[in-house]
Amino acid sequence: MDAWLLVYAAIGAVFGFLAGLLGIGGGAVSVPLTTMAFAAQDFNRETILHTALGTGMATIVFTSFASMRAHDKLGGVDWIIVRRMTPGIVIGTFLATAIARYIPTFPLAVIFVCFLFYMATTMLFSWQPKPSRQMPGTTGQHIAGFLIGGGSGIVGIGGGAIATPYMVFCNVPFRTAIGTSAALGLPISITGTIGYIINGWGHAGLPPYSVGYVYLPAMIGFVVASMAAAPWGASLSHRLSTKVLRKTFAVVMYALVTKMFLTLW
Repeated sequence: MDAWLLVYAAIGAVFGFLAGLLGIGGGAVSVPLTTMAFAAQDFNRETILHTALGTGMATIVFTSFASMRAHDKLGGVDWIIVRRMTPGIVIGTFLATAIARYIPTFPLAVIFVCFLFYMATTMLFSWQPKPSRQMPGTTGQHIAGFLIGGGSGIVGIGGGAIATPYMVFCNVPFRTAIGTSAALGLPISITGTIGYIINGWGHAGLPPYSVGYVYLPAMIGFVVASMAAAPWGASLSHRLSTKVLRKTFAVVMYALVTKMFLTLW
C-alpha cells in the first residue's frame, strides 16, 4: 500500500498540474492513469472503471478549487457564465452518475475514449467558430450546463474537456474558457462525488477502504499532490500562447485515452 500511495501522489501531481494548465479538471487525465494503476493491482475488472471515475470525481473537488482560485487571481474566470451554468450542471451530473452505474466497464470506456478523441481533435486542428457566434442567453446556458454536467458525470471528468471547447466554440477567449472551466469543475465534482458514493454503496467487488465508488487511499494521494501542483499549471497557462495550449491539450488527451483503451482491451 505504501508504494502505491507514492504512485497515487505522482499521478496527482501530473493531473493537478495539467488541470491548472488546461482547465480540464483532472478527470480526463486521472481516469486513464488511475485505471492503469488499479489494473496493475488486480482490482475487480467489473468495477475498475467505475471506481476510477468515482475516485477521480472526489479528487476533482479539491483540484478544481485550487485551480479556480489560481485562475481567479489572474482574472481568468467569467463568473456570469459560472452562475448561469451551475443549476443545469448540478441536475445533469447527478442524473448521469445514476445512469453510469448500469453501464458495464468496457462500453463505458468506449464512450469515454470516443468523446475525448473528438474533443482533442477540435483542439488539435484549431477549428474556428464563426465570429458572430456568442454564448447563449440564461436559458441556453442552463441547458448547456445540463449537457456538460451529464457528459461529465458519465465519463467522470470535471467538465473542462467539454466546457472549454464549448466556450471556445462560442468565442469566449481561450484563457477565460480555461479558467471558467476550472470553476465549473467544482459543482460538477461535488455533485458527481455524491452520486458515485450513493450508487456504489455496498456494491460487491470493491476494494477495501472504498466509500461507494471512491477509493480513499488513491484519493488521499491524489489530493495532496494535485492541490500543490494545480496553481503552478494555472500560472504557466497565462504565460503560454493560445496555440501552444491548444496543441498541448490535444496531445495529452490522445496519449492518455489511447493507453487506457488498450489497457482495458
